[in-house]
Amino acid sequence: MPRGRSAEPRSTDRRSRTRPIVVGLLLGATAAGVAFQWRWLARRQHHWRTALAEAIPVNSAYWREQRAGAGELLYVAVGDSAAQGIGASRPGHSYVGFVARTLAAASTREIRTVNLGISGATLRIALDSELPVLERLDPDVLTVCIGANDIADFDPVRFDRELRELFARLPDHAIVADLPSFYFPPAQGRVRTANRLLRAAAAERGLVVVPLFSRTNRQGLWGVSTQFAGDLFHPNDRGYRIWAEAFRPAVEARLAQLDAAAPASRAP
Repeated sequence: MPRGRSAEPRSTDRRSRTRPIVVGLLLGATAAGVAFQWRWLARRQHHWRTALAEAIPVNSAYWREQRAGAGELLYVAVGDSAAQGIGASRPGHSYVGFVARTLAAASTREIRTVNLGISGATLRIALDSELPVLERLDPDVLTVCIGANDIADFDPVRFDRELRELFARLPDHAIVADLPSFYFPPAQGRVRTANRLLRAAAAERGLVVVPLFSRTNRQGLWGVSTQFAGDLFHPNDRGYRIWAEAFRPAVEARLAQLDAAAPASRAP
């Protein structure tokens, strides 16, 4: 081989030795960046969880005050922290607050709202603590959105049993929402299973089911980034408006039923 070409293999060998070092540095920098983002996200979620936990007594006090109000039509909500409005800028910006506004706008009668939602409530908690209060009331409009807190420790058999127990104690006109999208596995798979059980149980009872899952799931990553509070679990104001919109057709249909029945009830 001529001497003039002897340098090219050495240059190629140098590049071959350098490439793994460069790739290693790039991978290390990427890993460090991902680790930094995860630490930042963990700190952010911890901050927001603490902040939202502090909002629980504030929101509870707000809804107790609303419960004491007067109104010709009674709207009752069974639910969890989403009913309470945790994550919203103010308690009245929960989906319950927006549904109450929908009722007020669509009716000439004054609306009284009783929000039975308990932050952290599971189906069992709703059965033990919310349903006894509901059974002492006679709601004109009733929305039920519960079960999301059962997903973390999901047991399909228990979920189905408690759900059927809950549905058996609801009035026939109750408006039930399926569970919202959790977007990412493995929770999303559990939600799909839970919603199949929910829809089957609701169909047997003849209850109206609001498609909350499809309305939230179609928001995709845009919804994840713009419609959640900082804990990435509770909706923010935008998210709660979407929840309320999912309820709106069923709520307005129920209000139309009440309006149609009103003249008959006043007849001599």
